[in-house]
Amino acid sequence: MPSALLGAATAADYAGALHAVVDDVAARVETITQPFCGASRRELQALVDAVDLDGPPVGTPDALRESADLYASHAVWFHHPAYAAHLNCPVALPAVGAEAMLAAINTSVDTYDQSTVATLMEQRLVAWTAGRIGFPAGSDGVFTSGGTQSNLQALHLAREAALTGADGARLGGAARRERLGRLRVLATSAGHFSVARSALLLGLDDDAVIGVGTDAEGRLDPGALARALVDVERAGDVVMAVVVTAGTTDRGCVDPIAPVADLCDAVGAWLHVDAAYGGGLLVSPRRRHLLDGVERARSVTVDFHKTFFQPVSSSALLVREAADLARAAWHADYLNPAEEAGEPNPDLNLVDRSLQTTRRFDALKLWATLRAVGADGIGAMVDAVCDLAAAVHADLAGDPELRLLAPTDLSTVLFRYQPDGVDDAQADALVPRVRRVLFDSGRALVAKTVVGGRPCLKLTLLNPDATLDDVRGVLDLVRATAHGLLAGEELLDLDAPPCRGVHPRLRRASAVPTDPALEEVVR
Repeated sequence: MPSALLGAATAADYAGALHAVVDDVAARVETITQPFCGASRRELQALVDAVDLDGPPVGTPDALRESADLYASHAVWFHHPAYAAHLNCPVALPAVGAEAMLAAINTSVDTYDQSTVATLMEQRLVAWTAGRIGFPAGSDGVFTSGGTQSNLQALHLAREAALTGADGARLGGAARRERLGRLRVLATSAGHFSVARSALLLGLDDDAVIGVGTDAEGRLDPGALARALVDVERAGDVVMAVVVTAGTTDRGCVDPIAPVADLCDAVGAWLHVDAAYGGGLLVSPRRRHLLDGVERARSVTVDFHKTFFQPVSSSALLVREAADLARAAWHADYLNPAEEAGEPNPDLNLVDRSLQTTRRFDALKLWATLRAVGADGIGAMVDAVCDLAAAVHADLAGDPELRLLAPTDLSTVLFRYQPDGVDDAQADALVPRVRRVLFDSGRALVAKTVVGGRPCLKLTLLNPDATLDDVRGVLDLVRATAHGLLAGEELLDLDAPPCRGVHPRLRRASAVPTDPALEEVVR
């Protein structure tokens, strides 16, 4: 059998395989009519189980066709305007091209002798991002797999800083254990769950994460933080870190960074800014001010695979002082020995900065995108999705059926179906059922969450090409579904008169397939 590995003898096969995949994906992107096919979990499980992974090989062309039929046919497509559920973005074309390049070459940016120029390019992008943040010379950073890993590493660095004695030496033994039990992390309940999980992974006490109060719009209240800092000191505990969120997952709100920085400076606390969602504001022509004060943080998380429109994965952790990042270093004789006399460029072994060893050259995607469309071009896309969310908020301000629940700084819309005559209990019950029916149909994907103790539906708008009419179409499907559930009628019957203003791109060519789960929801 011919080799399946990329090499000189298979270069033509490589080109043919990728051309076939590209043509197939292009055809699907051009012709899909809804974000998900609507297949049930049972149907998808049967398709997956039907593939004999221990069977005879079918060759590269047939394997790729089979994979496309299984995966691409039933994937969720984030570029479709009716996808508005989670923090998933359509991806920039230059980044997709770069993804194919880095996958074929398969660079690992853990040591310089494996990566050479890739290491230099990543470090240049780290410096570029740090400059956008406003960090001074001497800052540093590293690309990561996502915001969860960036937050974990930031809190790991903060823990190590807190477990350093007055003489600069790392505490050990009983002194380390005693101090570890007193470390506390201050964050709001709107912060990302990875903060609490990181505390667990880092060996902190179960009550180490202390909730800080918020204002009526869900942003961290500096007054509440000041009181929490005093309470920690009075209890004889140690503030390991204060975490603020620049773009909360639910509301898309940005905590007031500058006032928090003032408080952290006053007590010498590590300030971490989780800008996984709001990092795109760094290049926004009109909303950069929302991040005022971020340059005073000690560490910052930025997810490029959210508001920089990059393919997963592409995130980074930035630190104001390079010495902080060095706290993650771990040496191995076979990889990055501590004594590296004669080794090539030992100062550029990025494994010294990372929690990962083998690591993809994900920075290439952002590099290509910046060169193709420019920082201002990315910033314009960030402003476009924020403008769209603002337009939807204005559209719903006086809506008699769909009630807005909270404002946003970014691109989320929190609402629920609750016209006059529908009480809170009925509206609560409708939220998961409406979402389930829409998902089962595949016609529109929305998310759900809880705000102020009440469940609600959530639109996360990260498609710069989506229009207000596109979103109105999704909202009309929400209305039609809620009407049907309340009336006990068959839902989404396309033979019935259309609901008001459903956008043509959200229509299906045939009726929604009957599914036992859907019938149960309707009942």
